Amino acid sequence: MQITLQICFLLILHLFFHISSSQFLPSNTTGYTCNLSQTASSCQTYAFFTAMGPNQLDLASIGDLFSVSRPMIAKPSNITSLTSPLVPNQSLFIPLTCTCNSVNTTTNISYAKINYTIKGGDTFYLVSTTLFNNLTTYQSVELVNPTLVPINLTIGQDVIFPIFCKCPTKTQLQNQINYLISYVFQPSDDISSIASRFGSTTESIVEVNGNRTIRPTETVFVPVSKLPELTQPAPTNVSNSQRTTERTSAVIGLGVGLGVCGLVLILMGSFLAYRESVWKKRVGRKKDDGESKKNEAGVSLMADVSDCLDKYKVYRVEELNEATDGFDDRWVIQGSVFKGYIHGKPYAIKKMKWNAYEELKILQKVNHGNLVMLEGFCIDSEDANCYLVYEYLENGSLHTRLHESNVDMLNWRTRLGIAVDVANGLQYIHEHTRPRVVHKDVKSSNILLDANMRAKIANFGLAKSGCNAITMHIVGTQGYIAPEYLSDGIVSTKMDVFSFGIVLLELISGREAVNEDGKALWVEVHENFNGKEDKHIHNLKGFMDDVLLKELCSIDSVMNVMSIAIACLHRDPTKRPSMVDIVYALCKSDDLFFDISQDGLSPRQVLAR
Repeated sequence: MQITLQICFLLILHLFFHISSSQFLPSNTTGYTCNLSQTASSCQTYAFFTAMGPNQLDLASIGDLFSVSRPMIAKPSNITSLTSPLVPNQSLFIPLTCTCNSVNTTTNISYAKINYTIKGGDTFYLVSTTLFNNLTTYQSVELVNPTLVPINLTIGQDVIFPIFCKCPTKTQLQNQINYLISYVFQPSDDISSIASRFGSTTESIVEVNGNRTIRPTETVFVPVSKLPELTQPAPTNVSNSQRTTERTSAVIGLGVGLGVCGLVLILMGSFLAYRESVWKKRVGRKKDDGESKKNEAGVSLMADVSDCLDKYKVYRVEELNEATDGFDDRWVIQGSVFKGYIHGKPYAIKKMKWNAYEELKILQKVNHGNLVMLEGFCIDSEDANCYLVYEYLENGSLHTRLHESNVDMLNWRTRLGIAVDVANGLQYIHEHTRPRVVHKDVKSSNILLDANMRAKIANFGLAKSGCNAITMHIVGTQGYIAPEYLSDGIVSTKMDVFSFGIVLLELISGREAVNEDGKALWVEVHENFNGKEDKHIHNLKGFMDDVLLKELCSIDSVMNVMSIAIACLHRDPTKRPSMVDIVYALCKSDDLFFDISQDGLSPRQVLAR
């Protein structure tokens, strides 16, 4: 009976929102149609957003809402401090990846997909209006989430909120209109005031939006050649009275500190004598304590991975020792990864002196044909070691095949297939995990090849679950690290895109990411491919691997991949393509249209036919 009353109440509440808000809702409630023949399939654009309290007065909260990092908002918004609090109604530009999406057999809608996790008390209407400030509507949310019941949402449920946006048409781009800013019309607005605010014109706004009456909360697309510079309040400073108080406190603190120092010197002598006697007693127990700590570490490690016990096979350390002849150097594949035979089947066994919980937590979330499969793990309680047991891939790493092997050099078709495989794997971890997984160590040595030369991404030891983070602990491989991560510690999916661009350069050139003189490959590309496009073909032939030149492969195909690589290497992460765009662009190559009878034909290639 109670459940029935709750459902009835939710139905009435939902109906109330429909009726009471109808006079304030935009006339276009379900979204804005798009035409792929007139616009690009996706583009980088921006939404105008005002910070509202109390949970949206810092860049981190707003970045989490829109799945972008703080610097990605701060730079276009003319904000100098990433950590200073925002003021209510402060203006911001939020970067969006706008895409033309098919919602049914006849309709394409243009929007940016923002993933939101439902919390207690959330409804499509409340989230659309209060959190996203009417940049979408609950009707559009219902349209793009047809399997969800608006009055029966579950806490923790993932929902796509379509933020309204548009990409410029080819004609608009030719007329120097580079962005169509998404702006929510306010009751005090008119077209001329909006044009003045953004440096646009009344005529161009009418041309984009149509000559119609625009209602409050409706999205208006403002055409601009570049983003206007927002005027921002100065970061919060410490007042003079606060500084005086701090100086007074410092003087008092200094006097107290000198007195304390005298007392400490007296106590120190007594402490040293006491420590000497205690140390002698501890020497006899040192060996026992060491063994105890090892056991405690082993127990701790097993507790951390206890939730993985039903998902993977748990091996005994004796099995792994036998499989690798006691982890003999003869069985080393690379670093701390060994080849071992268990029941006659080869495996790659990764030995670690640290807790494997983080890597296991990431691996539990992923399951894709272009990611190396984890078979099981082992915890050695005596030595506090962790072992991860992976599938073994016969043809080793891409790095070895490109840079260290003189046999069976890879032809262009194989290299292109490898590029698509890696792109598919990265697209999966970026788009189909929540929170999104960032690999953080994409490089040719972490790309493994199976018997059919299909590529799989390995080594999630540095992977991070979740974006919009800044770290001061920079890890990675020289030549593959994205500039924004190296300088500011920004962790995002776009750092994987940058690293993937380096891998594409390796596939094209056959050269390593850093040469003998320490010069990065991507720096050379920026120098040689920044000029006029008519010189690119000439420069490309000088950059290509000799193997490909002798093969006489399609220069157009190689140039297409080179263009994708250059886009991936853009210094501004917001202007790099997503992995969705990259997969689409790579799959357009004619060199992927294989004969259906060819061995090793992948499902992806079959679909491309």
